[in-house]
Amino acid sequence: MTNYAGYMGKVIRLDLSSRSVSEYPWTDRDRQLYLGGKAMASKIMYDNFTGSEKPLEPENIIVISTGPLTGTGAPSSSRFNISTLSPQTGITTSSNCGGNFGHYLKKAGYDALIIAGKCEKLTWVEIHNDIIKFHDAEELKGLCTTPTQESIQQKLDEERGCEVKCGKVVIGPAGENLVKYASVFSNERAAGRAGVGCVFGSKNLKGIAVSGTHEVSIYDLQKTHELFEKWVETLKKHPLTGNQLPKMGTAGLVTTMQMRGLLPTRNYAKGQFEDFELVNGETFAEDINIVNKGCLSCPMKCARTVKVGNHEVKGPELETLGLLGGGIMNNDLKLICKWNYELDELGMDTISCANTVAWAMEANEKGLWKNGLQFGKTANLSAVFRSIANRQGIGNELAEGTRTLSNKYGGKEFAIQSKGLELAAYEPRKAVGQGLGYAVSNRGGCHLNGGYLVILEGLGLNVNSQTPHAKADLCMLMQDLMESVSSGGQCLFTSYALFPSFLLSGPNSFITRTVNAVMPYIGPAVRLINKYPRAIKMNLPLLPHTYALKYAVGMKMDLGRFIRIGERSYNVERAVNAKFGVNASCDTLPKRLTDVPQDPKDPKTKVPLETMKKTYYKARGWGSDGLPGARKLQKLEIASDAEQEEAV
Repeated sequence: MTNYAGYMGKVIRLDLSSRSVSEYPWTDRDRQLYLGGKAMASKIMYDNFTGSEKPLEPENIIVISTGPLTGTGAPSSSRFNISTLSPQTGITTSSNCGGNFGHYLKKAGYDALIIAGKCEKLTWVEIHNDIIKFHDAEELKGLCTTPTQESIQQKLDEERGCEVKCGKVVIGPAGENLVKYASVFSNERAAGRAGVGCVFGSKNLKGIAVSGTHEVSIYDLQKTHELFEKWVETLKKHPLTGNQLPKMGTAGLVTTMQMRGLLPTRNYAKGQFEDFELVNGETFAEDINIVNKGCLSCPMKCARTVKVGNHEVKGPELETLGLLGGGIMNNDLKLICKWNYELDELGMDTISCANTVAWAMEANEKGLWKNGLQFGKTANLSAVFRSIANRQGIGNELAEGTRTLSNKYGGKEFAIQSKGLELAAYEPRKAVGQGLGYAVSNRGGCHLNGGYLVILEGLGLNVNSQTPHAKADLCMLMQDLMESVSSGGQCLFTSYALFPSFLLSGPNSFITRTVNAVMPYIGPAVRLINKYPRAIKMNLPLLPHTYALKYAVGMKMDLGRFIRIGERSYNVERAVNAKFGVNASCDTLPKRLTDVPQDPKDPKTKVPLETMKKTYYKARGWGSDGLPGARKLQKLEIASDAEQEEAV
């Protein structure tokens, strides 16, 4: 139960081995400290993991969680989070997803599901309010993600004698066959990264369908409605969320990235692709796009719909365009759309898959591993992707990812990964703060968990993108803000309102030059905010999330509390990873990015990682080992009573 609006007040633990269900204790104090979503999941893992668990063993748990704003009608608030131990990295991961599953999980009466154990055979689970059923999924074995969802929907409709409104999460063949970067899909949206689909497969869990009759309550309906209306209006007027994203989606960033040297080319050997105009957002919008779509309650509608054969399907995002374009030296946009569709249907992460193929091409070129793959030679890649999903032939090795392959064959210096997770499509040698973010990210090479500093360094102001000044502090602040936004249940694009249009000025604008001039003073200011967040009692009109939590949920909230929640989330996740051996030595990037300048004539075009890491740990209040100590955990109210006594 809960005294707050927005929440359903119930978290359940589902044991697949015993087919038993129990309620998991989660108090209003926990809600104040962690909100929900990712932060909630990280705390649950902190309390349940000892450090001996293995990702693909039954003792691993999956936490599927929503935020308090999920289902309230807040802009872009249909999202949900999946957290678990990653088979790619061996440490915690979280993967956030749109679609409608989060909305229907709350309709069923739950804020979160904790899934433990393992089914005896392939199974899908049906949840309707308090009724939970286990269904044999052997006939779904080998099915791709769309027909799996269609089959589950058909069975529910037949069983109940009507069209059932529900949310579904499923895996494809890649998850069943334990491909290390298998994804989970809900409609066409993906919880894509770090192998959450592989963990589903290890538990013989083909999918989950949720439905129910519960309603999400609102604390102050009038103020909430007024806030949401203004928020939607702001997003529609913003140059990114009101123009670029609706017109071109994330593909609209390709041209800017090319101009700034951020577009990965030839497995990150370069940052510019000479054929970028053939695969950029403008070409996509003019030649390929059919219609725009969006997640439930989203005013931005950033998803593209394209035609592949006889199917109208979701088009590729920026990362897929970049990595299956210039990353492997391919300029065929229609082919990228086809591959994106195939990988989605097979249930695989396009980022890790593309990076792994690019690494294999370079390893073949250098004679380290003769595999037949070549840059620019794309005729057989569809067959290669199928071989990965089914773990057949060369695909059985490619299914392991770049870290495992480079450990076996060599080529670690061009295996573009951190902690085992391949990097997204932002070349960090021209955005060094983003490079730091990749390295210190709790789940590995993730642009979002790393703070997405590239939006300031390369996609907007270009603030001293080649120097480390204030990058550690800004990285920390951005990470904490994004943790809070995500844990509240919303899409990170809703935080773009933080960046007024003048902050998206070009690199030579007056605004950019002014910000660059004050950069040396930004770091100390950010540290003061981090050290004394409770002194910040105000709320910012540019950050409506705090108002939403006040009006929709009834939670006492201001900017200081909001930042502290994000800081707590980031630290508790780091503390979980510490149980599995993570420390400063794990916060690395491949030598291609730290030792080899992107521009041979400019030695600054590489990531000065070690310098920034030391500053980052200091800003975080961590030790030189890169970990939060007992007193830090006590200060953030993360530690248990026993741990707090030990810290005194």
